[in-house]
Amino acid sequence: MSTRETTEAGRHVCDYNHEAHFAAVAIDGARIPDSKMARELTQLVRDTETDLLFNHSTRVYFFGALTGKRRGLKFDPELLYVGAMFHDMGLTERYQTSQNRFEVDSANAARDFLRGHGIPEREVETVWDAISLHTTPGIPEHKKAEVALLTSGVEMDVMGLAYEQFTEAQRNAVATAYPRGNSFKKDIIGAFYHGMKHRPDSTFGTVNDDVLAYCDPKFKRADFCRIILQSPWRA
Repeated sequence: MSTRETTEAGRHVCDYNHEAHFAAVAIDGARIPDSKMARELTQLVRDTETDLLFNHSTRVYFFGALTGKRRGLKFDPELLYVGAMFHDMGLTERYQTSQNRFEVDSANAARDFLRGHGIPEREVETVWDAISLHTTPGIPEHKKAEVALLTSGVEMDVMGLAYEQFTEAQRNAVATAYPRGNSFKKDIIGAFYHGMKHRPDSTFGTVNDDVLAYCDPKFKRADFCRIILQSPWRA
């Protein structure tokens, strides 16, 4: 990846080598869509996210696309790519004052981007759902293929779910093209925490609660049963 300037937290801006990103990696039929919109998206995310999140998001796309091909699912690679590349946008510095769930900020950013490119609303909604639901286990797999596959890609890259369903060659090819680094597990937890620590109430009822509890010993989870019992209702 060629760059002219390096900024905070390993973020690279300017002169991203698009040709290497789009042409060099094709894994068992999965490749990044080579469209004007996809290229603009890549530059946007490259200029906004850290290397950690950019590479993670690209791996999520590949693992999701490979899962779709393995399962014989019909999906739109471009919509999956948009969802994957935007899914952690809400963790970036741009949203350091937001009180929304970071998934909602990410989904809204993707929606604005897609509308700006004249994408039909039904497709915009598919991407919005895919991003907003990617940390809500048990629901995405029952929705459209792009929604299910985005979550599958995230689960594979972050938690190693379905790890053995990918060949060693596939795993190595994805991780070589878009490296995990030497401490991805700890680094991604740190990125989650950095993007959510200022909005702890937004994590209620999600896996994000675990991140705050792990990173901040002073964090107190909201208790769903206690909320019910302390409500103003008499019974």
